[in-house]
Amino acid sequence: MTATIDRMTVSERVTSPPARLCLTPAGSVPGLLDGAWWPRSRDLSRELPALIDVLDACWGRITRVAVNPAHWPVIPHKVPMAGHTVHVGWFADEQDPHKLILLSYTAGRWDLLVIPPETGAAAAARLMSAAAAPGELATASGLMASEDIARDARETLNREEEWETDGGHPSVAADNPNPPGPMSSARGK
Repeated sequence: MTATIDRMTVSERVTSPPARLCLTPAGSVPGLLDGAWWPRSRDLSRELPALIDVLDACWGRITRVAVNPAHWPVIPHKVPMAGHTVHVGWFADEQDPHKLILLSYTAGRWDLLVIPPETGAAAAARLMSAAAAPGELATASGLMASEDIARDARETLNREEEWETDGGHPSVAADNPNPPGPMSSARGK
């Protein structure tokens, strides 16, 4: 039996693309969320280093991260960073499934909305803007639910517009016994 050992150091690892992140402006009225993060995949080992790299510079050294396992297939216990290790934990029932909690021993706690990687750019931009709005009192799942409702409404409107432009007929009044069509003359006899 053979085993493969990863002997690369943190500095030798392939760098990730920059984190897609939107934060509440410093000094603004606090809300329930401190911003939003839109990862490129559901691989925490791959996605967290780019996020933490940015946040270490903004908020101080991030030492712990907590997630809900509902949307993460694998949750690493530790993620190596340049100069330190970030411990990752999870809470199934206690934590909003669309939220990431970041902790720093020196600076406190931050909560970020996690936008699913498969979300379209327009929807992600709306969600990032809403989550980073100063004083926003919506929860992470609340923002995701309102985006789903808005998406469904847009899709319904698009289907109705398509029906009208593709030659669909307006609805026939219920009191008309002879709706327009090829059978209308036969019914009226």
